[in-house]
This record gives sequence, structure tokens and C-alpha cells, in this order.
Amino acid sequence: MTRERADVGTYEDIAAAAVRTTGMDDFGGTEHEEGLRVLVEDLNSPEAGLTGRGNYFQRSEVKSALVGRLLTQAQFNQLPAYADVGIERPIFVMGLPRTGTTALHRLLVSDPTHQGLEMWLTQYPQPRPPRETWDDDPIFAAMQQAFSAHHVEDPEFMGIHYMDATSVEECWRLLRQTGKSNSYESLANLPRYTDWLKTQDWTDAYARHKQNLQLVGLNDPDKRWVLKNPSHMTALDALMSVYPDALVVYTHRDPVVCIASSCSLSAATTAGHSDTYVGGVIGHTQLDLWSRAYHAFHDARSRYDAAQFVDVAFSDLRSDPVGVVRGVYDAFGIGFSDEAEALVRSLDEESRSGSAKPSHTYSLKDYGLSEAQVHEAFAR
Repeated sequence: MTRERADVGTYEDIAAAAVRTTGMDDFGGTEHEEGLRVLVEDLNSPEAGLTGRGNYFQRSEVKSALVGRLLTQAQFNQLPAYADVGIERPIFVMGLPRTGTTALHRLLVSDPTHQGLEMWLTQYPQPRPPRETWDDDPIFAAMQQAFSAHHVEDPEFMGIHYMDATSVEECWRLLRQTGKSNSYESLANLPRYTDWLKTQDWTDAYARHKQNLQLVGLNDPDKRWVLKNPSHMTALDALMSVYPDALVVYTHRDPVVCIASSCSLSAATTAGHSDTYVGGVIGHTQLDLWSRAYHAFHDARSRYDAAQFVDVAFSDLRSDPVGVVRGVYDAFGIGFSDEAEALVRSLDEESRSGSAKPSHTYSLKDYGLSEAQVHEAFAR
């Protein structure tokens, strides 16, 4: 059933809805408000051009960020021991979208000594309960049911990026609790929010990101965190200030392919949501977003210890995924056990078939871009 609204509503209206939904009103501060207010104003503007369906979707995204903040703040208050959980040498997988970050992330997390953020816990963080209890959790059950319906309604999207409530996913949903996430820029035309975000220090967003990891990992304090998100490229300095011993896996692929594929994913995610965020607008906003992130990352990288970084080519990941994973372990001095290798190999074989098998077609021309424009934007 398609759900629609006449508008997104005001920030105050959405915040009040989040309070009603959770029965909680402690947001743990106000640092999230500025960005979300700018975002909501932009979403209600002619530039966003949202349809009734888009209004409903975008409102739910803002509300979800606020609900997540309320729920986690309540648990921060109830479980103060979370603050004592150490996070040592976490691995962050990053690179342009569609460079294999998802595949590599899931392979690395298959090691039982590692942990990642499962989809349902990125939305509503809590201390990760035992796996056998998840089906009885109403939040997990509702999300899994929604993904099952999505698989049937939109099989093409699942061929682009397969996920369900159990999948380890990107951690941008933690960053948006502070109103800072360039995920919003991949879902709508948001010139004012984009300009605002360009000027921001993301350190507070990563500080709350770490608090959330400490909370989720409260029951698994000895497991190494493995996270992934292309947007980490945007704010490497902030990430490293909060996680000074972070290990960064950077993935490489021809940006022409990356931008075309990223545009296609944005178009599929937002189909029917806007009269303006289509075709060339998607192309030019995504080219601007990811070329800025690319240059920001490479400008910042030289300021840190080279031993904290390892580079992975998309072609190598496709041809020898187990070898790539072994190379990451070797580069960072992490032992690659026989058990971990067997699990990585098994997951790789599974990912190449069935419902999780990738299937995706795209073209730059569909988004008003040429190869020359992309090459120029990424030239260094």
C-alpha cells in the first residue's frame, strides 16, 4: 500500500511524533536540532519537489533518526556501564559507493571474532541480544516482515543492494542521530542542507557514533568492530579524532562506474518520491557529493600513519575475495584463523547465488553525465 502525505511537516511536529511513538522525551541534548531543522526546511521546499509519497518517506526518515536518538538516550541513562566498553582498533571500510564495500564488509564480519552493525540495530541500537532471541523481538520481527514484503514488491532493488534485518549494514544511521549524514543527499535535492553540511565539524557525530557502538557491543566487548560507510570519506579527521587507532580499508574502482551505479541506486530508492530529484539532478548532485568526499578523504589521509590504511582494488575483490581478506588481515597484523577463512569462503560462495546475488544495470547518460565530466571531477 502506497502511503502519502500533503507535506513533510515541521521539525517540531516530527519531534512530537517521535516522542509520542516512544513515550520518551529526553533527546540527550540539542546538537541534533540545527541540522535536522535545515533538512526539514529543505524537504518542504520547491527544490526538493516531493510528491505525496516522497513526503511520507522523507518524514519517516527524519522521525526514525529522532526515535533512534530517544531510544538510545534512554539506554545510555539506564545502562551507564556502556561507557566503560573499550573499542580498540576498529576497522572502517570506505570508498566510493559501489566499490565493493558491502561485499568486503560482510566478508570481514563473518569472522566470529568480529562484530558489525546489523540492520535492525542500526535503526534502534540496544545491547545486542543473543541471536536465538531475535525472532521474538517485536522491532526485529516488524523490520524483517517489512523487508520480506520489499523483496516481493521491488525485486530489482534487492538485486542492486540486498538486505534484510539480519544483514550487517552501513552505520550512517548512527551519525544521523546528530543531524549529520550525507545519506540524505542521496535521497533528495537538498541545496541548503548540502551547503550547511559542508561547513560542519563532524566530531560530535562520531562521538555519539562511538557511544552507540559501546551500547550495542555491551554484550560482546571482546569482539573487534568492523564498520562500513562511504560517507566516512567526508569526515576522516573527525573519525580519527574519536577513533585514533582506527584501521581503514579503502576500496578502489573506476569512478565512472561508481557514479553511474550510485545514481541508479538513488533513482531506485527514490522512485516516485520527487518531481525534481530525477535524471540529471540526481547525476549532478551525486557527482558533486562523491567527488567532494573523494578529495576530502585523500587530502586528510596523508595526515595519519600509513600503517593504518590498506587499499583494495574492486577487481581483486571480485577475482580473489578470500585472498583480499587475508591481505587485509596481514596488513593490520591480525591473525586469520582457519575458522575465519572457512566462514569467509562460505559466505562468498553464498553471495554469488540465490536472493543475495547482485544484479544491476546502469548508464551515465540516464543521469545527464559524461565520462569526461566524471574524470574531471575526480582528477587529482
